[in-house]
Amino acid sequence: MTSQQEASASIEAGNEQAARTLPFGDTQDFADAERGFIASLSPGVVRNADGDVVWDSGTFSFLDDECPPTVHPSLWRQSKLVAMQGLYEVADGIYQIRGLDLSNMTLIEGDTGVIVIDPLISAETAAAGLALYRTHRGDRPVTGVIYSHSHIDHFGGVKGVMSDADVEAGTVPVIAPVGFTEHAVEENVYAGTAMGRRAAYMYGAALPRGPLGAVGAGLGPTTSTGTPTLILPTVYIDHTGQTVTIDGVAIEFQMTPGTEAPSEMNFYFPDRRALCMAENATHTLHNLLTLRGALVRDPHVWSKYLTEAINRYAHRADVVFASHHWPTWGTDRLTEYLSIQRDLYGYLHDQTLRALNKGATGIEIAEDIQLPPSLENSWSTHGYYGSVSHNVKAIYQRYMGWFDGNPATLWQHPPVASAIRHVEFMGGADEVIAKARKAYAEGDFRWVAQVLNYVVFAEPDNTEAKALQADTLEQLGYGSENGTWRNFFLMGAYELRNGKVGTPTVTASPDIQAALSVEQLFDALALRIDGPRAWSATIVIDWRVQGGPVHRTHLRNGLLVHFDVDGDLPPADARFALTEQDLRAALLGGESLPDMITAGRVTVEGDASTLTELVGYLDAPDPDFSIVTP
Repeated sequence: MTSQQEASASIEAGNEQAARTLPFGDTQDFADAERGFIASLSPGVVRNADGDVVWDSGTFSFLDDECPPTVHPSLWRQSKLVAMQGLYEVADGIYQIRGLDLSNMTLIEGDTGVIVIDPLISAETAAAGLALYRTHRGDRPVTGVIYSHSHIDHFGGVKGVMSDADVEAGTVPVIAPVGFTEHAVEENVYAGTAMGRRAAYMYGAALPRGPLGAVGAGLGPTTSTGTPTLILPTVYIDHTGQTVTIDGVAIEFQMTPGTEAPSEMNFYFPDRRALCMAENATHTLHNLLTLRGALVRDPHVWSKYLTEAINRYAHRADVVFASHHWPTWGTDRLTEYLSIQRDLYGYLHDQTLRALNKGATGIEIAEDIQLPPSLENSWSTHGYYGSVSHNVKAIYQRYMGWFDGNPATLWQHPPVASAIRHVEFMGGADEVIAKARKAYAEGDFRWVAQVLNYVVFAEPDNTEAKALQADTLEQLGYGSENGTWRNFFLMGAYELRNGKVGTPTVTASPDIQAALSVEQLFDALALRIDGPRAWSATIVIDWRVQGGPVHRTHLRNGLLVHFDVDGDLPPADARFALTEQDLRAALLGGESLPDMITAGRVTVEGDASTLTELVGYLDAPDPDFSIVTP
């Protein structure tokens, strides 16, 4: 297997062309990112309770050097900006911690303490950020927490800044948009294993850092690998214009569901003339469909909510900030910045719809669409995190689904079967590899990656094909302006050479599983039923969960149906009475139900063995499934 390669002549030439033609003379972003700097965390290392490193800012210090040929110069520029680390003053009484995780943590000083907005991914990085703030601003207590939306990089570190006891005492309100809990737990549990595995590719957390490896994820450096936590909200925001005062600080909220997250909100601080845009306006083109997987976002409503924010707040604001990147100051500048972001999402939506209504498919539209020069010339529209290419395909998917309308693509062979046939048609593996080497020398890396993928999937043990494919994906990474594309390409190359690295960041933490409602708990259970093994089974169990109605699970035809019992139904095979906590322990926590019955924690009527049979039909998810090999 080959080792890492340098940039090929064609990739180096392409990167040099970008360096000559992009507006690198515009350094306003660097001035804004440096503004208000107070101090950095030094050394920039954060460890967990066992002493393991969960964050190390120093691994990105190589970005202080000149951009090498193996990195797109625009991505190098963005990576330098997002790697800036420390405590920054945004406005009077408003501070941010940047560069200690993928996201920012914002701190708003109130009458007696400090309000924390979006406490990062990990409890360890959030605690380190709060400690840095307190070192320079005093040991102020946390008097409130706000989750701007339902993604884990905006709530996972909450137990690094507060505790469950703070909530129980009623001293620290936790504020979130309505729907937050439902979406937060579903995203990290229902498809959490698959999303987590692909997130390992998207964020490149396991990649070596450096000019030949990870340089950043565009939205931030990368994801921390500490302990994700969750404290449930105590106050939900449900309408635009709703105002809440925390610790003497008035906050007006704008609901923006269906934008960057299914549950999200912006908010305005009238006394500070400051506007927080959550993740709805950042210094990049964001994702409409993330490469890790998610529900497709709606650029049409995204654009409309940005218009509403401009009309409602921009003229009353002196600074706009978000939970990623750096602020923008000045009413005129921030209005133009928000307008460019609005125009970006609206343009992609409308032009994709125009083209698909003329018969173009998603992949065709993505190849042909061009942004207006005024948008293209703004650094904030560049695809460091999302991209025009995969966002346009996402819009097509949102409206038209996976099928492009051509009957030839309606019933194609799956990857391995297709690969075997392709390789045979092309003359066998040796012939494909020989032609691929010629295309590689000509710099046609997109084509090489496609045809070598057939060989790798047809002959997984073909070391020559895997080695050349790794070299090819590496070159595609070196030429990518998009941070997540680079990470995907380089992770593919890394795993082809070294084997699977698994999933560095765990999202389905005990706190998140504990937030599942009874309905969601049984949903999660149903998703693990091995349908074919359970085809012939019929199992009916009633669950009397303390304080709630009787909930019935009915396994038939390989499907676990569940619902609240309402009215007369045929008797169940078994009936369990237990607390919600013990229900979780029995279904997700791995505790022995017989031991729980013996201990008196669970009472049962009927045949208790039916649960053992039901559990026997559960399938375990695989957090290390293959991606670049079959």
